[in-house]
Amino acid sequence: MNDVGSSRYSSMQESELEVLAVAAIREHRHLIAADEAVYEEWTRASADPSVSVAVLKTLQDEYVARQKKSEAQQEVLSEIIDALGYVPEVAPDGED
Repeated sequence: MNDVGSSRYSSMQESELEVLAVAAIREHRHLIAADEAVYEEWTRASADPSVSVAVLKTLQDEYVARQKKSEAQQEVLSEIIDALGYVPEVAPDGED
């Protein structure tokens, strides 16, 4: 963790950090689900000889871009959890 990130969250109250952590965990879950959907589509398209190289490249580029976004979001989530000191419980989607 870098000092800039820790100072960004270190002055926040625990209740504020927990709200941020829960929101970040939910966002991370949604990003992973979307990443998996794109990956599955890319995999299916790769196995289909009728799919053009351009379409495959587009799907690959989309997947790589999503992975980068997920990685950046994971870093933010990690900073928040580090500042909070624990991982809050978050119900699976639809069980709120």
